[in-house]
Amino acid sequence: MVRLGPKSAQSLAFGVMRLTAAFVVAILVFVVGYVAYKGMGAVVRPSFWLEFPKDSLRAGGVFPALVGTLCLTLVSIATAVFIGVPAGMYFSEYAKDSAFKRFIDVMTNNLAGIPSIVFGLFGMTLFVVGLGFGDSILAGGLTLALMVLPVVIRTTEQAFRDVPREMRIAGLGLGATRFQTLVRVVTPIAAPRILTGVILSIGRVAGETAPIMFTVAALYLPVLPRSPFDPVMAMPYHLYVLSVSSPDPDKSLPTAFGTALALLIFVAVLNAVAGVVRTRMERRLKR
Repeated sequence: MVRLGPKSAQSLAFGVMRLTAAFVVAILVFVVGYVAYKGMGAVVRPSFWLEFPKDSLRAGGVFPALVGTLCLTLVSIATAVFIGVPAGMYFSEYAKDSAFKRFIDVMTNNLAGIPSIVFGLFGMTLFVVGLGFGDSILAGGLTLALMVLPVVIRTTEQAFRDVPREMRIAGLGLGATRFQTLVRVVTPIAAPRILTGVILSIGRVAGETAPIMFTVAALYLPVLPRSPFDPVMAMPYHLYVLSVSSPDPDKSLPTAFGTALALLIFVAVLNAVAGVVRTRMERRLKR
């Protein structure tokens, strides 16, 4: 049996990590590159972004699906942040270590592992039928918010715990209450890391198909939504229909790849905007 010295073992470990990282990047580049190659012909046309679908969804554009996806993303992220950030703040700053808190931690972690189709069935039962929202932006957005809530809670909790304890002591030493210190001193420092969880959540809610099939997505709508209680088209479901349920798959395939590329661009733009906001927050903290 060959024994490696500390330096050799370290070099081997670094080599394996570099190889796995390169493999992951190669897969990402291949997938994105293939989708871009197949869908570029569609997305370069302005009409693809601004028109409604035509010819049984096989032609035209993705404008209503783009608007619907944006509405669902905004509603779900706003709801998840509104609930998840205070919850993460409470778990980090106020909740005492107890059996109940440990139970909540386990349930939160388990919630993150539930299949999305189960969330869709639950959202249909609670929001669509139980609360009477019907197939609507509100029902779909709330269902998606439940999916990403664990990510927002855990990211917020860790962000607050990473803030040095000295910052809290300094705020209290200046005469501020514990809550004032938390809001005015700790939260601005933790905000950029909280945004990291929000960025991760954007990609998931924008690309989910199963939950919105049960709660909001329509095959085709000739009008844009006018209220939170209206159904909408959504790009993930639109892509699913084009890929699986189209009466003429060969004709709809270019539009399907264009929709896939448009969805990637949509998520990338939202993540870029959130990233710019996070960068500006970090620069303010360094001044």
